[in-house]
Amino acid sequence: MLGVESAVLILVDFQEKLVRAMFDRETVVQEAVKLVKGAQALGLPILRTEQNPEGLGPTIPELKQLLQGSAPVTKLSFSCCGEQAFLKKLEELEPEQVIIAGLESHVCVYQSVLDLLEMVSEVHVVADAVSSRTQLNKQIGLDRCLQEGAFVTSVETVLFELLGVAEGEEFKQILKIVK
Repeated sequence: MLGVESAVLILVDFQEKLVRAMFDRETVVQEAVKLVKGAQALGLPILRTEQNPEGLGPTIPELKQLLQGSAPVTKLSFSCCGEQAFLKKLEELEPEQVIIAGLESHVCVYQSVLDLLEMVSEVHVVADAVSSRTQLNKQIGLDRCLQEGAFVTSVETVLFELLGVAEGEEFKQILKIVK
């Protein structure tokens, strides 16, 4: 089970030019926004990356406005873990579990998952908040993550698993977010 005290959310490359090219982009953005709002409501740390922002643009406005005050880690490597600045931030948080969402499922998300599995106990890939340019490549990325030992999950599963109980103010906040 995911735990608020042991998990971190990683958002991989939700950038303007990438998002425009993604399969089912409206759903992916909508679910990523829910995931971020839910993580914030539960006090979960959030890290985000941007792949070559000069070429692919900044983080999309829908997420950037929610993440004000937190700068993205710029990367050129496909894996987030290929950047020392990212590794430093991750090491400071010392998570046992990682929740990952982003683009593209079969490239940057998959390669990040492989590296993260070497560093943390569990990696949870949020299927409805990841995508690739094609549905096939999205599925290949998810399948490969599963084969390597990651869990494939959904936004609602993650948020209710982190919540744990159907009571209190946090529960009310999460209900508003997912509906």
